[in-house]
Amino acid sequence: MPTPETEPERAPGPGGGRFAVVDPATGEAFDEAPDMRPDDLDAVIGRAHRAWSGWRADPAARSIALRAAADAVEEAGDDLTRLLTREQGKPLSESSTEVARTSARLRHFADLTPRTRTIDDGRPVHSEIRWRSLGPVAAIVPWNFPLQLAAAKFAPALAAGNTVVVKPSPYTPLATRMLGSLLAAVLPEDVLTVVTGREPLGARLASHPGIRHVTFTGSVSTGREVARAASASLARVTLELGGNDAALLLDDADVEKIADRLFWAAFRNCGQVCMAVKRLYVPARLHADVVEALAQRAKTVAVGPGLDPATQLGPLNNAAQLARVERLTRQALADGARAAAGGHRQDGPGYFFAPTVLADVPPDSPVVTGEQFGPVLPVLPYRSLDAAVDAANGTGFGLGGSVWGTDLDRAEAVAERLECGTAWVNHHAELSLAQPFAGVKDSGVGVAGGPWGLYGNLQPFVVHRPREA
Repeated sequence: MPTPETEPERAPGPGGGRFAVVDPATGEAFDEAPDMRPDDLDAVIGRAHRAWSGWRADPAARSIALRAAADAVEEAGDDLTRLLTREQGKPLSESSTEVARTSARLRHFADLTPRTRTIDDGRPVHSEIRWRSLGPVAAIVPWNFPLQLAAAKFAPALAAGNTVVVKPSPYTPLATRMLGSLLAAVLPEDVLTVVTGREPLGARLASHPGIRHVTFTGSVSTGREVARAASASLARVTLELGGNDAALLLDDADVEKIADRLFWAAFRNCGQVCMAVKRLYVPARLHADVVEALAQRAKTVAVGPGLDPATQLGPLNNAAQLARVERLTRQALADGARAAAGGHRQDGPGYFFAPTVLADVPPDSPVVTGEQFGPVLPVLPYRSLDAAVDAANGTGFGLGGSVWGTDLDRAEAVAERLECGTAWVNHHAELSLAQPFAGVKDSGVGVAGGPWGLYGNLQPFVVHRPREA
């Protein structure tokens, strides 16, 4: 089942004009963005290639420029925050956090440099591993975290000495365009370029022979298409794809103590987080208490337009995603699930769906086995912990997972059994800029974050010379 993160790019356009950008809180267009023709990418990537020779030559200058870029993002924080909320829908507080993470990521990678390594293997030669940049990098970004995920791609690529062409989702192009303008003022010309447009622009970017690394976040199905497109020129690919993260409560869990953290692990950004908790497995004796605690929070959380400072939960980003969440929820209810809270779209304008907690959900329901990517959480009881672990591991996804309990050693031992790239104990979806981020199975290829993200944008270069007599 496809992840919805890049679904809008299915609507083709002739290019060369402009397309509307919709405010998800109203469902009405409020601005436009350029709809680039795919053929125009030739010139953009040509300029990026020419800029690469100067950018890769001076690591010290790159560090200075990336720090200046971080400063520029911070200085424009309020404007970026409001525009991001307007086109994405998330509350202002979450947009502000995203802008801050964008700046922090630039600053983090400004201080990372690849380390030259000498190999001493007993031979009469001096062998040294050095690192070279790849060339122009394509960063294809979804609509759930437009700025943060763009920076997660371009910050390590730039720090490694590559140039970057960023293509945001057609649903959220405006804040990324503003970000690109801010950075263009402090980076050398054509080192970072933002292009906007509908399909087939993204497909052309992924398959362009001038691109040496394609980094993509989105659905599993689109990720496979990106990999196929990039294979034509044997470009490197880094794919962060769908997630259907499971959270397991152990029988010693303190429900009231963890209920708030559990709720927001599932519902932050209206559930539009690749590594959100998307299914919750609970011991049968705690099931009613957990459902009630989460339902109470779902019924009382402040839902509204993201620009309202009182809002805690905004709308879904687009009409297609609202329809998808509604369809999955209706199917679960028709199959016997019970909505302890929500279960329906909200009346009025915009793409609002009531925060929903589902009980009595059939374990083979698509809302359990797929990725709903919305404010809907199925809570499933279990009688055997082994069976719960098997169920948690029983999908094609493997992005993240978590275990919740009072005995931390026991919880960690259970977390070790999860088939995913990151496992948390008593929290979920908390990441450090210094750690690797990767999925297993259908959830991704390659690694982002920290030095792993930097080296993913570099090519090893080995130099041998005779040792001095």
